Amino acid sequence: MSRVGMVVFVALLLCAGANVAFASDVGTAGFVDWGKIIFVAVSLIAAGLCMGLGTIGPGVGMGQATSGASEAVGRNPEAQGKIMLTMMVGLAMTESVAIYALVVALIILYANPFRAIIIG
Repeated sequence: MSRVGMVVFVALLLCAGANVAFASDVGTAGFVDWGKIIFVAVSLIAAGLCMGLGTIGPGVGMGQATSGASEAVGRNPEAQGKIMLTMMVGLAMTESVAIYALVVALIILYANPFRAIIIG
């Protein structure tokens, strides 16, 4: 199965499984508010994409920083303390970008400003 097919399959699964989450909204006539279901499914997909894409850059950056520091220490072992200190500060700054992606994903899931409009 291709990636696009897998994404469509997961999106349909999320939409189908959302009926259980909103079971109290189903009335006696069998009415289902698809707007709410689609909103929840899109929010879940957006949060997943935010975390996935938001951690690719920091991961690559951390790998390059660690590689560069290892090469630098290998070439000049006497400067290990300064190199490691600089690398640790750089890694902390890089990690903050991934934490920002986590914060945005949590806002999408739990404090979405459009939630009050759609869900009520």
